[in-house]
Amino acid sequence: MINFKALLFDLDGTLLDTAPDFISALNRQLALHDLRSLPDEAIRLCVTNGSVGLIEAGFSMTQDDPRFEPLRAEFLELYFANLADRTALFEGLQPVLDECVARGIPWGIVTNKPWRYTESTLLQLDLMAGAATVICPDHVTHPKPDPEAMFLACTEIAIAPTDCLYVGDHVRDIVAGRDAGMRTIAAGWGYIDENEEILDWQADWVVDQSQQLYSLLFKD
Repeated sequence: MINFKALLFDLDGTLLDTAPDFISALNRQLALHDLRSLPDEAIRLCVTNGSVGLIEAGFSMTQDDPRFEPLRAEFLELYFANLADRTALFEGLQPVLDECVARGIPWGIVTNKPWRYTESTLLQLDLMAGAATVICPDHVTHPKPDPEAMFLACTEIAIAPTDCLYVGDHVRDIVAGRDAGMRTIAAGWGYIDENEEILDWQADWVVDQSQQLYSLLFKD
């Protein structure tokens, strides 16, 4: 069991499995352009890089291509229209949130996902009301890996960074949490590239499966 006063999560690939709706949106877009759909797993590995990474993978083009931004805007509208159809909490995380509530421990979200998509997703999944803080790039000048968003979350919940745990599935999450003075947990169940070595992130803990997080946090 870990002694902590607040629990903060990254969103995509950490708290929520949003990949199914990203996969659906990108393959719908590829079909609109008479292109072959991509395998689910190929898209899943790109989710951590957001819409930029998804368009790069789906259309095999770089950001300097004049077609890139129109395609990205089209993709985002397709995604927004159905962004919570199949998105869900990762297995085992609802008990973690419930235990936080039972113990009076605030939980929240610090994400690089823009507010428009974050808010809509959390509202549709009935998670917004339970979160003590939700920080998006819209709320700060410098998103993760800069620790600014972490500090803002701590200000909103009135808890020192040293008393917070931050859980994330990307090295930028661990860097941001560590630079804010938080203890960090690397989410091995997330959208991690096969070439990434999670131990190199130097998180305080590495948890392979989402179902294992409860035991780390709350069991003696």
